[in-house]
Amino acid sequence: MIINPAIIALVLGSILITAFAFYALATALRILRHWDIRSGSEGQLALERKTYLISTIFGYLLGFELFSLFLFVYTAEHIHDLFVGAMCAAGSLNVNEYGYVTLVLKIFTFMFCGVWMIINHADNRAHDYPLIRPKYKLLILLTVMIGLETFFQTNYFMGLRADVITSCCGTLFSEEAKSIAGTMAGLPPYGTRIVFYLAVILTVRVGIHVLVTGRGAAAFGLLAGVTTVVSLAAVLSFISVYYYELPTHHCPFCLLQKEYHYIGYPLYLSLFLAGITGMGAGVIDRLKGPRSLSMVIPALQKRLCLFSMAGFLTFTLIATYPMVFKDFVLVP
Repeated sequence: MIINPAIIALVLGSILITAFAFYALATALRILRHWDIRSGSEGQLALERKTYLISTIFGYLLGFELFSLFLFVYTAEHIHDLFVGAMCAAGSLNVNEYGYVTLVLKIFTFMFCGVWMIINHADNRAHDYPLIRPKYKLLILLTVMIGLETFFQTNYFMGLRADVITSCCGTLFSEEAKSIAGTMAGLPPYGTRIVFYLAVILTVRVGIHVLVTGRGAAAFGLLAGVTTVVSLAAVLSFISVYYYELPTHHCPFCLLQKEYHYIGYPLYLSLFLAGITGMGAGVIDRLKGPRSLSMVIPALQKRLCLFSMAGFLTFTLIATYPMVFKDFVLVP
């Protein structure tokens, strides 16, 4: 294992967060077994107080997951010069089989945690906690994901060896690479650009419809999820190329480097927040049956749609900037 302050912080922080998550899970299982909102017993009152404890734990957990995601990528970027062949975080993550698995798990856990917090917020706004059972069933899956993330991250850092020869981003994200990343990098830039802008326009259009009429949140949530995936594909296909001004360079990690003014951080942050809030608006639309949520969810959905649209538009502005203000032209 390579001794580094950021690595130590990530490993210890993940272990601590996993311990809190499993404590919250044990409490959630007790709530699922004994919850009865019609009861005024001392046990029921104690369970109701426990729900606020779990909300607090996962509120901090969401903040840590956001910090952990970007610190993990930053750390992989920072240590790349220790490995022969690595030019950025892409090479560092390829040192062993746990690197990219950990990154994917961190992204999914962060987004899942964000959606869970949205469901929890809606539930706490109602007087009878109508979503208590579905949200704690989801918490079981979320806790498992957190445990897996900690396991793979620990194995990744423990398996780092400075004498390992790895691959550079030019190989991993080339159009010839036989992988998902290579397939996305090989997408036709012109066609991908059209699909990307149409997806953003359609998502914003449906979002405006939700804001005006209060209907269509489920469709907006689905579109937000699709647009998030399309946007990630667009980064590999053409957005990164315009920033690098090099037709063969499709790496999504070099955007995080100083040479490109760390533009990748606001780019990815705006996209992930847009995806979380957008999908959250769609998820709670499927849970709005209880009468006590009839006044809570519509207003919450509008706020989520507004945040999601702002996130997608921010991402689009950052992606469009080099196309407008740089001389580089990517030939279709």
